[in-house]
Amino acid sequence: MTTTHEPPYPPPEPPPGPGARHGSGHANGPGHGGGSGDGHNHGHGHGLGNGHRQGPGPGGHGPGSHGEHRPGSGGGHGSGSGGEHGHSHSHGPAAPVSKHLRKVIAAILVPFAAAVVVGLVVLWPGGTPAHERTGVGFDRQTQQATVTKVESVSCASVNASGGTPTGDTSTAEGSSAQQEANGTCKKATIQVDTGSDKGRTFTEIVQPDQTRQLHQGEKVVVAYEPSAPKDLQYSVTDVNRRIPMTVLAGIFALAVVVVGRLRGVMALVALTISFLILNFFILPAILQGSNPLVVAVVGASAIMLIALYLCHGLSARTSVAVLGTLISLILIGVLGSLFIDWASLTGNTDDNTGLIHGLYPSIDMSGLLLAGIIIGSLGVLDDVTVTQTSAVWELHEANPSMGWRGLYRAGIRIGRDHIASVVNTLVLAYAGAALPLLLLFSIAQSSVGTVANSELVAEEIVRTLVGSIGLVASVPVTTALAALVVAADRPGPEGAVATAPTDVQPAPARGGRGRRRKR
Repeated sequence: MTTTHEPPYPPPEPPPGPGARHGSGHANGPGHGGGSGDGHNHGHGHGLGNGHRQGPGPGGHGPGSHGEHRPGSGGGHGSGSGGEHGHSHSHGPAAPVSKHLRKVIAAILVPFAAAVVVGLVVLWPGGTPAHERTGVGFDRQTQQATVTKVESVSCASVNASGGTPTGDTSTAEGSSAQQEANGTCKKATIQVDTGSDKGRTFTEIVQPDQTRQLHQGEKVVVAYEPSAPKDLQYSVTDVNRRIPMTVLAGIFALAVVVVGRLRGVMALVALTISFLILNFFILPAILQGSNPLVVAVVGASAIMLIALYLCHGLSARTSVAVLGTLISLILIGVLGSLFIDWASLTGNTDDNTGLIHGLYPSIDMSGLLLAGIIIGSLGVLDDVTVTQTSAVWELHEANPSMGWRGLYRAGIRIGRDHIASVVNTLVLAYAGAALPLLLLFSIAQSSVGTVANSELVAEEIVRTLVGSIGLVASVPVTTALAALVVAADRPGPEGAVATAPTDVQPAPARGGRGRRRKR
């Protein structure tokens, strides 16, 4: 707080200071007084002024005036003898969102969003097509069960043949058979907990060399085959992992909310919507026979629009990120289609894809591969495009005089660091997923060329490289879009504060003096 003394004569009205100044009130007493400063100026003065001034005049009460609440005009509110009190409020520049810019972006994105909605309506499936269960792989009826008892027994006593197997024990099969005959097995009693056979028990023999060993009290998943003999209808297929998976998901959600707060909550909502679109639109639509590429494009576009706008807000900044992501997805789709066809990739490389092709022969498996590439690349693209757009926006706000070329050069320097880290992450993610397969080729002592030429590995190579090319291209594309949009934007009168009276010149957003100070 500073104190100044009013001169015996009316001082000249000072020019309005920068920043936001707010004052409202009246003045009592003859003469004139004025306040100036950055913020709220509260002072004792005589006569007419901006702000709320009360001062004992020598001749009683003079004409009073009421100031107005407006940015850029000084005001005072005080009582006593010649006191002025100042507060400073600094408001950063708003992001460029001129009416012209909003119209240009809307002209591009509104038709695109409408096309996505139409695609969802036209391609929306009635549900997953029904089929008769084959009893193979995942296509089996399953129930929940509990291991109620485990006892050790001689493997020879539970061997169906009743004798010791013979053969070459140097092979894996022969060694395993010898171990089963001479070792100690486990006899587990399992009780079915769900379904029409709830409470029913059956036994299962666990060999000593089995990877999964059962323990008493363990929750398991059992497969049910109604056409099999009664004592062979149920068999253990997996362990019930619902509790640890649920706890891990809860820890993840808690960490996101604690660190991200409202943004974290919105991210979880967007993640939930993404899974709903995947489970209720993309997968059933492909199973119904729709073109996997068209379904993937429509579904990925819907996920992109919902996730980006929900997490980052409905703004020009987010809209530029959406455009950058869309252009990159188109590039990934074109390159993926070209190289999948050129490399003669069928998309049918393992038991799971073979089962899908057997159940639904009409599904285009190579198109399903391309759809997977597009959806898999979307998550990484969102991260890159949002980061690059935000970087350009912040650079513009830090230096509004910088042209689009300067913004692009500065933004692309940030993007290069992003590319170096994200591409490496993408490649390692795919390599980690295919690690058992790579280990198998290493055991077979296959050359790098032989491994890369196999369709199973070639699919992953095409998936990785096409996604990485789209990721790399998204950096200059999004940076250029953001730089052009920000540099070309010229906010008009609609972007200014509309509360200032017409007879008062608005103060500049920054610069100038802020307060009076006693020297």
